[in-house]
Amino acid sequence: MASVPFDSRDGVIWYDGEFVDWKDAKVHVLTHGLHYGSSVFEGERAYGGEIFKLRAHTDRLIESARILGFKIPYSADVIDAACRETLSRMNLVDAYLRPVAWRGSEMMGVSAQNNTIHLAIAAWEWPSYFKPEERLKGIRLDIAEYHRPDPKTAPSKSKAAGLYMICTISKHAAEAKGYADAMMYDYRGYVAEATGANIFFVRDGEIHTPTPDCFLNGITRQTVIELARRRGLVVNERHILPDELATFSECFICGTAAEVTPVSEIGPYRFQPATITETLMNDYMAEVQPKPAAAAAE
Repeated sequence: MASVPFDSRDGVIWYDGEFVDWKDAKVHVLTHGLHYGSSVFEGERAYGGEIFKLRAHTDRLIESARILGFKIPYSADVIDAACRETLSRMNLVDAYLRPVAWRGSEMMGVSAQNNTIHLAIAAWEWPSYFKPEERLKGIRLDIAEYHRPDPKTAPSKSKAAGLYMICTISKHAAEAKGYADAMMYDYRGYVAEATGANIFFVRDGEIHTPTPDCFLNGITRQTVIELARRRGLVVNERHILPDELATFSECFICGTAAEVTPVSEIGPYRFQPATITETLMNDYMAEVQPKPAAAAAE
């Protein structure tokens, strides 16, 4: 299935309130979202038939659209139900879901006040973001040329499609050099994140992670911090200078697609996946599994 183009797969996609055949879920080439980046999306994972932190993802989708100046014409309850039904109709238990909202094609120009707002939801099987053999020994990251922008120049709190342009460029450049991904600095030169995941470091038994003041405070990131604190681990959210990379012993990235993935290299810097990384990998995978009704109610 991985080799089948995404526009040629079988199944259904929830599209503006109804299910359509996967191959018929199309937009016009003069869609505003394609030309001007007026699109927001979410990445969600289902484990054991349940979508992890679905409402948090739905709330962020709605807020991302608000930041970009448009309103998704469906309530959070409707979107949640549509995600669950999409998963069910695709007969998937462990899967990845992609809700995406965009401005349509009524107006073609920078201003598009009267364009219809569309929403689609797709689900498919997607295993770990990185190859299993890479993930276990720690992936290698390049250092990206592009930096995360100043919040005064881009809507950094929105999961906006356009903001991922420099991520694609950076990941492609890294892969061309044999790396799995790239780490990005922010506009001030502080450590920011990977191209599609947040980043954590370990030093002397404490965890350090960049303050998300110009990039997304990921839902997986928040979960990992909660899990670490449950373990009694100290988590320092702060600005991290590039020179500090040489002082950390462990490193890992996390995100819905990446889950918790150890890192062995960032450019010239080396890390050794060890106890804290392994503990949080295991804790995260336990956390995302569906809980029995009695346990969930406690």
